[in-house]
Amino acid sequence: MREKGLLIVLSGPSGVGKGTVRKEIFSQPDTAFEYSISMTTRKPRKGEIDGIDYFFKTRDEFEALIGQGKLLEYAEFVGNYYGTPVDYVRETLDAGKDVFLEIEVQGARQVRDKFPEGLFIFLAPPSLSELQSRIITRGTETEEVIQRRMQTAREEIELMDLYDYVVENDTVEAACNRINAIVVAEHCRRERVSIRYKKMLEAE
Repeated sequence: MREKGLLIVLSGPSGVGKGTVRKEIFSQPDTAFEYSISMTTRKPRKGEIDGIDYFFKTRDEFEALIGQGKLLEYAEFVGNYYGTPVDYVRETLDAGKDVFLEIEVQGARQVRDKFPEGLFIFLAPPSLSELQSRIITRGTETEEVIQRRMQTAREEIELMDLYDYVVENDTVEAACNRINAIVVAEHCRRERVSIRYKKMLEAE
């Protein structure tokens, strides 16, 4: 019996570095995760490519997918929708491959309801002042948007209890090492491994 893949959900406040950490994990030659690309209605940032960083959709296109039940989760954040296509995730997990989601906190709550067996990791900033500095350094947000993001970040940090693990993003390398170690440990959980051995004993 093929072991089902593990759904790995990386989430955290805007500006904490989710995208940077995810890209570093996937740049490592031994990474075997499948990345589920999110959809969004926000405009591409400089260097972002449709179908690689996000699937960029219009608001009408996105809302049509919501109505068709084609999204595992979705959220509206600072005036834009973000979401995860559901079919790809289910098919990849059933094939025994781990799926890695990098999503917003609102979306992670929805995924937890549908996939309680998933692995939920909250990426946290070293401090709120450091988080604000990272958002400002982007140079892509107005002062008003920065303040809205900071208020939302405070609310999201209060939801940390919804997650299985908290990883501080003090440095990208250290955060990646911690996440990879957590995934290895999850694959060794008795609940996952015992199914395979029970099947082995039944075959004897």
